[in-house]
Amino acid sequence: MSAAVLGGVTLGGAPSHRFECSRAGCRDEAGWAILWRNPKIHDEHRRKTWLACEAHLETLREFLAARDFPLETRAVGELDG
Repeated sequence: MSAAVLGGVTLGGAPSHRFECSRAGCRDEAGWAILWRNPKIHDEHRRKTWLACEAHLETLREFLAARDFPLETRAVGELDG
């Protein structure tokens, strides 16, 4: 299966980096992991992870914090596995 290009963004292609930013349209290397959960649908043990490059770290954190989602920021080197 080949990658598709939609609006200048490649969909379904292999990531360029081991850790790639989760911000829509960004394919930069992520140095940060934002671990978060929506307490309305996730119990205290379930956390989701968004990855962020330096340029998008605060944007992604602010998006989650504005919704009162509990979150924690770590360097990607601290992730398990």
